[in-house]
Amino acid sequence: MRTVLFHETVFGPIHSRRLGSSLGVNLSPRDGKVCSFDCLYCEAGFNAQGTGSTGLPSRSEVSALLRARLESMRAAGEPLDVITFSGNGEPTLHPDFEEIVGDVIALRDEFYPDVKISVLTNSTRLDSDAVCRALERVDNNILKLDSAVEETMRRLDRPASKSFTVARVVEQLKRFSLTGVIQTMIVRGDGVDNTTDAEISALIEAYRAIRPRSIMIYSIDRKTPDELLRKVDRDELEAIAARIASATQLPVSVS
Repeated sequence: MRTVLFHETVFGPIHSRRLGSSLGVNLSPRDGKVCSFDCLYCEAGFNAQGTGSTGLPSRSEVSALLRARLESMRAAGEPLDVITFSGNGEPTLHPDFEEIVGDVIALRDEFYPDVKISVLTNSTRLDSDAVCRALERVDNNILKLDSAVEETMRRLDRPASKSFTVARVVEQLKRFSLTGVIQTMIVRGDGVDNTTDAEISALIEAYRAIRPRSIMIYSIDRKTPDELLRKVDRDELEAIAARIASATQLPVSVS
């Protein structure tokens, strides 16, 4: 079974195809996975691997580790484009997420004031005002919407909560109209295909309702735990992006 990717709380910098030179902040355990989705394509593996033994890092631990890393990077003259909340699960599940975001903003301002802060979230915690307040403070609030068709979303993302529905999350995503970035994984295989005309039409309708700042579409780039999934090639992604951009009049990027 494919297991977690990141064994540090602060990792990198790594090159992100979407964000550039990215220093990662992992609010999940270093040896396990904590997520409210169990996506077929997750690079960190399925949730069945367990939550590990290290537990969630404390707020003070995150702050101390990030300070030390930024301090050493600045002393060495290392470039940095972005600090990204990602890692072995869903960062907004951390009970101190809002406070940690505040700490990271303060450290960014102290060491690398021109660097952006990004959060990659699966959008399952948008019922929390604290989470939403924190997301409104970062530069790149990147919110997942892989399908606007309920059956496809449940098959692809496998949300833990039965109360999480497409209709509900689209309504919640409207809070981030003109500020949030919607990220959509385009993939096919193992009974899933969100490249069809009906799927793209449903996404267009959802994007129109949300009116995000921009849209990112992408496909798998590394080995996935469900080995039957297939990558959608760049030319097809570009065609889908062009259709979405024309129909929504919103910026759409492909990565």
